[in-house]
Amino acid sequence: MTSTVTFVRENFRFLLPGILLSFLSSFGQTFFIALFAGEIRTEFGLSHGDWSGIYLIGTTASAVIMVWAGVLTDHFRVRILGAIILVGLAAACLAMANLSAVWMLPFVILALRFTGQGMLSHIAAVAMARWFVATRGRALAISALGFAIGQALLPLGVVAVKDIVDWHRLWVGGAVVSLLGIPILWALLAQERTPRAAAKANESFGMNNRHWHRKDALGNGLFWFIMPALLGPPAFNTAFFFHQVHFAEIKGWTHFDLVALYPMFTVVSTAAMLISGWLLDRLGTARLLPYYQLPMVVSFLAFAGIQSLWGGAIGLIAMALASGANATLITAFWAEFYGTKNIGGIKALAAAVVVFGSAVGPAIIGYLIDFGVGIELQFVGIALYFLVACGLVWVAMARYAPTLPKRAPKT
Repeated sequence: MTSTVTFVRENFRFLLPGILLSFLSSFGQTFFIALFAGEIRTEFGLSHGDWSGIYLIGTTASAVIMVWAGVLTDHFRVRILGAIILVGLAAACLAMANLSAVWMLPFVILALRFTGQGMLSHIAAVAMARWFVATRGRALAISALGFAIGQALLPLGVVAVKDIVDWHRLWVGGAVVSLLGIPILWALLAQERTPRAAAKANESFGMNNRHWHRKDALGNGLFWFIMPALLGPPAFNTAFFFHQVHFAEIKGWTHFDLVALYPMFTVVSTAAMLISGWLLDRLGTARLLPYYQLPMVVSFLAFAGIQSLWGGAIGLIAMALASGANATLITAFWAEFYGTKNIGGIKALAAAVVVFGSAVGPAIIGYLIDFGVGIELQFVGIALYFLVACGLVWVAMARYAPTLPKRAPKT
């Protein structure tokens, strides 16, 4: 197998756009938006439930749009579609910087979530899954480093300067950075292949040696068995970061104490991404999927029961292990089990589920907080959810993995 260093050197021009788009998606990711939750709630007099409900409306709307918009990755080049979405993301950041009424919030959240978390993440993942076959795992892992870089740098940077720089101006900065990404993307992909040409050149089949269409995937039992595992990380990881300010308060920590742990989360998730990518190329997704979310059980039990910052560290390390693996395994799963020809359309469904999950999770926890159900008790229930999800994936892999094409042995 080609060494990772050689692989990166030979494919740098196609890997870097994935890293770039993943990083720039940060401005529409919950971990970034949630950094301003306190200011937004104070400015508009919102409760936890009110803010969560607004987030639910905007994010759910973006999930619905993703079902159709995600298919565009099957028809347009990354440099064209990516540039259009980056302009939209910059406009959304400027809209957040100029909020003047609470009724604007759902629309701004919709724009941020659709362009950032939805489309930029989707474009990067589909490009890697389509352009790389035998090394798909490593390509997805390296591309996902953009998420890790954003999670490591942006929270600490924002919290450190928020007391001296008006929070609205920080969103203007996000718009500027998003626009600066466009010429870089164009330069890297000056000779980009079209999606259809790339698909034909690197075609790989799914279950029963066929390429699946979206309607066939929806009618297949595997899609529904995998759904709880697909929903879990975006719903509950997002909920944790969304309510990070409240979580720090009930633990008796400062917000800065909590975000100071995030670089550790980034280091561990990055290692997990790279290791899972290497394992994926050697073993395939079927052997890894039933087990990779088990650290989530440990994570939320630690968040629930341990009061010291060390408990937060343990929880974040365990979450990072699963999150890093999730960044590579889920995208590779769609390509491996359903084929690459129509992966843009099929993964658009998955992206919509992910975006919807990221809306529902914060809303559930926010409303339960308002109704007096403590977040620590909720975290125990979330741990049980992940345990059940792993069991369902184990059943699904036992049933459907035998229908996959035979993998070539790795040397």
